[in-house]
Amino acid sequence: MANVLSRTEDCGLRPDASGKVRDIFDLGEELLIVATDRISAYDAILPTPVPGKGIVLNQMTLGWYQHFGARLKTHFVTAEVEDYPGRFKGRRELAGRSMLVRKAKRFDVECVVRGYLSGSGWREYRDKESVCGVALPKGLSESSRLEKAIFTPSTKAESGHDENISFDEMKKLVPGGVAEELSRLRLFIYEQAREYAETRGILLADTKFEFGELDGEIILIDELLSPDSSRFWPADTYRPGRSQASFDKQYVRDYLDGAGWDHTPPAPVLPAEVVEKTAARYREACERLFPHINLERFL
Repeated sequence: MANVLSRTEDCGLRPDASGKVRDIFDLGEELLIVATDRISAYDAILPTPVPGKGIVLNQMTLGWYQHFGARLKTHFVTAEVEDYPGRFKGRRELAGRSMLVRKAKRFDVECVVRGYLSGSGWREYRDKESVCGVALPKGLSESSRLEKAIFTPSTKAESGHDENISFDEMKKLVPGGVAEELSRLRLFIYEQAREYAETRGILLADTKFEFGELDGEIILIDELLSPDSSRFWPADTYRPGRSQASFDKQYVRDYLDGAGWDHTPPAPVLPAEVVEKTAARYREACERLFPHINLERFL
């Protein structure tokens, strides 16, 4: 697979900020966000890129933006490299994996929504029969579908691990009625996305959103419903009471756990087979949800 990008520095572009996956360029009132092929696990960036991963993440976000259309306000401006300003205009390395967005003031919470009991939510439920202060019925098992999706916000850490918090704790981090509005928006997005995904044979187990404020309005920022921010399960193999096959980096986590890595950096190099199967899972998620998206034109 062509067009592998681990760092934008490799093509002569030095970002103003870098996350685990994305490199960000500050253009004043706008940002250029580039999704690289880096992959992280257990809060560490792995030394092995997953070819095409950044393109899948970016294209899925664009697919969801198109799906919601005017029903959802976002920071999106354009993903056409020919419309980018200055030194970014027409850069082939950025095609398919980048977008120009409006700069917003970020709310420093992640809006996590859970429709199924999995991951850290399942582990907490086993101990407390609740998740982030939300009491749940007795007798649920791993991967159980929740009668009503729950909102379990977390802190937005600049480095290290985000921490789950209760809704009351979230109200201390964001002003006024913002917390209530974020809760309304997360439920609207999740329910609409879950309904659509099920028509494509995929269960949206959980996901997370980020929001910001621009010109007095709350808007969605960052990626949307990608395999990095969501758990996608194939509906035809779903069985409660156990962990599920998934279209995300769980395959990488399973390999790292089996290899005996203690989650202390540096992370080990991934074998070619793990990289290939992970890339295939990401692509399949995009192709199932948005069959009209032609990934090959960028890969």
